[in-house]
Amino acid sequence: MPLLDFLASSPLAFVLSTLTLGLLIGSFLNVVIYRLPKMLERDWKIQAREVLALPAEPVGETFNLMLPHSRCPQCAHTIRAWENLPVISYLFLGGKCSGCKAPISKRYPLVELTCGVLSGFIAWHFGFGWPAAAMLVLSWGLLAMSLIDADHQLLPDALVLPLLWLGLIANAFGLFTSLHDALWGAVAGYMSLWLVFWLFKLVTGKEGMGYGDFKLLAMLGAWGGWQILPLTILLSSLVGAVLGLIMLRLRNATTSTPIPFGPYLAIAGWIALLWGGQITASYMQFAGFK
Repeated sequence: MPLLDFLASSPLAFVLSTLTLGLLIGSFLNVVIYRLPKMLERDWKIQAREVLALPAEPVGETFNLMLPHSRCPQCAHTIRAWENLPVISYLFLGGKCSGCKAPISKRYPLVELTCGVLSGFIAWHFGFGWPAAAMLVLSWGLLAMSLIDADHQLLPDALVLPLLWLGLIANAFGLFTSLHDALWGAVAGYMSLWLVFWLFKLVTGKEGMGYGDFKLLAMLGAWGGWQILPLTILLSSLVGAVLGLIMLRLRNATTSTPIPFGPYLAIAGWIALLWGGQITASYMQFAGFK
């Protein structure tokens, strides 16, 4: 295809086009982050009523990732196409709804901008090819699940499990590691946090993390192999400890306040996938190991 040939031969065009695609995907991720937890909650309520043999609730309007169309939560103004351009529309509207002038959350353009920048960086880092395409999908998924976990302390299986399988499939072709290492990375990722969970519960009688964290680390292991797991756990623990204490201070919360661990795992795993080998080698050299 002429377009693919052009992108493959022009690194700058590939980076810019991928950055633009990332902005568009970021706009869609805002929808996923907001709606997916609500969709899951609706499904859980329906299933609970079936189990309890309760009458079904009246069917409301269709609610999924496509419908209803995006609208202002204050005045229900339907967002028109020109009002939904990533970042640009927010700036053009002055950060306010065109209908009622209610402020639009800064998070929407920040998610779009973050997704665009990450996408452009991945295109630059990997160059044109399947590794870049696979890493883009993973990065978009990690961004969405991180913000969902931050909001709801929930890592949806609908995002984590497909990405786990995609990691194994990608490494069946050796994109990031061997299939053997990817398989044992998934197993070791799940089992390591599963063991920590039960040891903590036996000692304290409390649950220190959710099952979604086990699956997330298993998913990261499926992408990068078992080799990235020690660095991922170390980085996520360090970042989580520092940022967690800062958040507790800012919110005047106590140490018993739950803090989502998923975003820290996602950030650490993403870093380990891209630079794990270099970071480990630099540390070994610094520590005096040959």
